[in-house]
Amino acid sequence: MKKVAVLGAGSWGTALSIVLAENGHDVRLWSHRAEQAEEINKTKRNDRYLDVTLPDQITAFYNLKEAVQDVEAIVIVVPAKAIREVARSLTGIIPEHATIIHATKGIEPITLMRVSEMIAEELPEYPADNIVVLSGPSHAEEVALRHPTTVTVAAKNADKNKHAQNLFNSDTFRVYTSQDVLGIELGGALKNIIALGAGISDGLGFGDNAKAALITRGLAEITRLGTSLGANPFSFLGLSGVGDLIVTCTSVHSRNWRAGNLLGKGHELEAVLEEMGMVVEGVRTVKAAQQIAEKQDVEMPITTGIYQILFEGKKPEEVVNQLMNRDKREELAELEILLKEHDS
Repeated sequence: MKKVAVLGAGSWGTALSIVLAENGHDVRLWSHRAEQAEEINKTKRNDRYLDVTLPDQITAFYNLKEAVQDVEAIVIVVPAKAIREVARSLTGIIPEHATIIHATKGIEPITLMRVSEMIAEELPEYPADNIVVLSGPSHAEEVALRHPTTVTVAAKNADKNKHAQNLFNSDTFRVYTSQDVLGIELGGALKNIIALGAGISDGLGFGDNAKAALITRGLAEITRLGTSLGANPFSFLGLSGVGDLIVTCTSVHSRNWRAGNLLGKGHELEAVLEEMGMVVEGVRTVKAAQQIAEKQDVEMPITTGIYQILFEGKKPEEVVNQLMNRDKREELAELEILLKEHDS
């Protein structure tokens, strides 16, 4: 039995805690709210986020230092905007040899840093190559119900990668490994933008044709941006790329799809976010992706269109017309170029 701290008691942090507990580990689930930690310990429930009873091996903590004491691994599962604060709070209290794993999908606007880069910047004494990212098509609601799920963990340090894989892998939660940290993080973050678009499409009343086109062309522009930054193009064909893209664009469990659906029905962004009551990572990521695309001189028409809807007041119908009337081009030419560049 290994001691593992999970930082973040939302739906995803709770679901990952269940996976770890059922693998026989002693799980310390940290919440930044004392009343939530107390409720979990008293009732073995976290009803605001998941309608399941938690295993006895999960104990909730409010005190961060106590939560991470003597643990073998620290799993960070807080919203991207809270990553820096939580990482900073770990300064001086990380046990020696503990593995840091994060399962947060996002990119920071302005700095344009990925989550692992933010953690590394806030914890300069922790080796950046040891930070592991966990990503893939994995709705918390289904993971908590023990439905079959597959994800990828990625780190430059192969030993840390294998450690994370061994902690989480089970009969219902299969874990693959990768060393393409850049590609795995970008796929997990950028697919939330396309999921917003899929929700908007459904909110406008369009059918499966439109959504299939959006997902396919969305994958093309995610791959364009990712490879321009040095990611392996094949990572975007894997679990954290096309796998996560499919599930996030087609499921009612997806916060990004639900937010987009409301936008497509004419709701204003501020009202949508208030109604959701939970973080919609794609909204923040759109800003960062638009900045990166401009910096890299990479064309991302879907991302640009969604940015215009969210932050420039453009109507969804206008953006659809804008996308459908772009210059004609050959479909596979850009993919062939990307693959040739990668092979060379």
